[in-house]
Order: sequence, then structure tokens, then C-alpha cells
Amino acid sequence: MLLKALQKQNPALMDAAFLLWQQGAIKPDSYVIDVDQVKQNARLLLATAARYGITLYLMSKQFGRNPQLCRLLLECGYQGIVAVDFKEARQLYRHNLPVAHVGHLVQIPSAMVDEVVAHHPEVITVYSIAKAREIAAAALRQNREQALLLKVWHHGDLIYPGQEAGFSLDELPSIISEIKTLPGVRLVGVTHFPCMLFDSEKGKILPSPNLNTLIEAKSIFEQQGIVVEQVNGPSATGVESLPQLARLGVTHAEPGHSLTGTMPSNQQGNQPEQVAMLYLTEISHCHQGKSYCYGGGYYRRSHLSNALVYDQQWQASKVLKPANDSIDYTLSLVESFAVGCPVIMCFRTQIFATRSDVALVTGIHSGQPTLLGIYDSQGNCIPMSTGQERL
Repeated sequence: MLLKALQKQNPALMDAAFLLWQQGAIKPDSYVIDVDQVKQNARLLLATAARYGITLYLMSKQFGRNPQLCRLLLECGYQGIVAVDFKEARQLYRHNLPVAHVGHLVQIPSAMVDEVVAHHPEVITVYSIAKAREIAAAALRQNREQALLLKVWHHGDLIYPGQEAGFSLDELPSIISEIKTLPGVRLVGVTHFPCMLFDSEKGKILPSPNLNTLIEAKSIFEQQGIVVEQVNGPSATGVESLPQLARLGVTHAEPGHSLTGTMPSNQQGNQPEQVAMLYLTEISHCHQGKSYCYGGGYYRRSHLSNALVYDQQWQASKVLKPANDSIDYTLSLVESFAVGCPVIMCFRTQIFATRSDVALVTGIHSGQPTLLGIYDSQGNCIPMSTGQERL
């Protein structure tokens, strides 16, 4: 999906990944991240958001909830991190990282509400009165007030399977009235997902129906006497979409793939954000004329279709799509290549949902690649052997 963009925008990352593999510093089924390019993308996003008056929370799930990369991005000026589920929040808390927004895609479990409130998130998203009550009770026990966002929806909206939730616009006035009576919490805004999507036919990022619902929900809040501080519109947040979000009234957004330049809109390598992440693996074996490389990093919405294999020189190969009902122990290539050849791919991923390692590398563009660290897909450090730090 993004291999062409990688070759156009960041061939130095390919060279560094290949050298890391040659040195034995990284193993197959590894995502290799160009930290310096991620930081450059991050600063570009912040500058664009500031120009349009939008606040950005950074999203870490795409790059494996990596605490070291999160810390470096916070130093660039991000206000905080969004945790899409409670396990991500738990991982970020372990590293004393600020979780600014929690509860949107996955609600906080009852047993964790006190802990989350104690970490003082800027906002918690709720989509049930019961959860709002739990948070209110926890806030009262801690003698504080917690700001809440309400997740909303309307008939005809795009809701991904497994994400069915939210207050309908029809019930929103009564929900607002009930939550306003709860001491310990304060309603400050609304959120929905996905609010922007890449239209492959038109080749651009456009608002989804959900964004109209979000703006209508804001109007309902105001009619109910709520001062709306946040209109949170995540999905496809990037340099291209930020002006549209601002024009439509969004105040907060949550970049993820734009940090690594792996947005669907960047397939031709024509976006300001540059590709900063690739997937490296290795030919495991051949069978009936096809090659099989080590898997573990496949994401079923990745649109993965092509790979580069180094067998004396880089050669293109077609990747056969794995069946969604099977585990990606290996990924199949249509041609036969020698066992042990390195393979590079580049596609849209969600590292936290894989079994992959994550290698952070700096100094790529100065010709002095340095391996900062290797982590698992959940952001836990994997010890490096001596001598791997500098290639």
C-alpha cells in the first residue's frame, strides 16, 4: 500500500533497516521506525494545528504504545496522549506519561475508575449514564471535578464493528440534563469516530457523516446551556485534514498514522508527512513455488499487496493476502526466493494489535544510524545485546 511512498520519501530508512538486519541487530517481524522523521512529522502537525487553532493529543497505539517515542513526541510540544483503551492507559501510566484523553473507543473498567481519575486526565469520554456516575463518585472521593466528553451517534453514521456505542442525538438533551445533576463531573464537549476518511476514488480526505453528527451534538449542548470546550474529531488527522476540521468547528484532534506518514492518503508519497516506518521480515522457506516470510505483523485492514526482497538486489514481489480467519504465522510471496533473504514492506498498521518487535532508530539521515531500543508491540522494552546500539 505504501511501499512506493517509502521508496520515494525515505529510502534512507530502507538502507538503515537493511544494515540493522545484516548486523543481526533486529530480527524478522520487526517494525523499524525513523525517530527523527517521526519528530519532523510531529512538529509539522503541531505547526499546522496551531495555525488553525486546534489542540492535538498524540495517539500511540499505531506505533505500539511505545513509551520512549511518546516521551520524545511530548518534548515536541504535544499536550498529552490519548489512550484508546484501558490497557494502553495502564501501560502509559507505568512510564509516568500524561494521558489526556481516555475512554473513547473502550470505556474504563469499573475497578480502574479511581486510578484513572487520580491521574487527572483532561477529559474522559463516556457513553453510558452508569459510567458517568462511577466517574462522578470517584471524583468526589478524591475531592476533584472531572471533565467529561460524551460520545454521540446518529442514524446513518459510520460505526465500525466492535465500536457500537454512544448517545443518540435524540436522547442527548435528556442525557445532558441527567449528567448535569451529578456532582464531581462537568460536561465539556463531544466526540465521535471516524470523523474524516480518505476517499480513494477522489484521492482526498473528506468528512464522514459522523462529523455532521458531531457538530449537531455541539449545537444541542449549547442549547442546553453547556459551554462547549471540546469538539473532538479523531480519524485521518493530518496536515491535509486539519484545515477542514477547523473550518467545521473541531477544536481537538488526535494524529496517529500522520506521525509515521503511513496514512492511506500518502500512497503516492505526495503528502507533507513523510513515511517514517517500515516492516522488515525474512524468507523462512519455500513451498510449491512460493516464498513464505515470517509473519506476526499483519493487520487485516492494511491493504498490504507488495514487498521488496533482497536477493543480490532488491526485487519486487506480490504479497498474497492472508485469510482473515487464520493466524499470520507466515506471509506468502508469489515468487520463490532464497531462504534468509530480507523482506521490506510498508503498509497501514496498528502495531498494538500485532506480535511484532519495534525498533527505534535515530541518525538515519546523518549517516550514523543508532538503535535507541527494541520493544514489543505493547511498548515493553526488549533487552539489546551489547554492541547493537550503534551500527
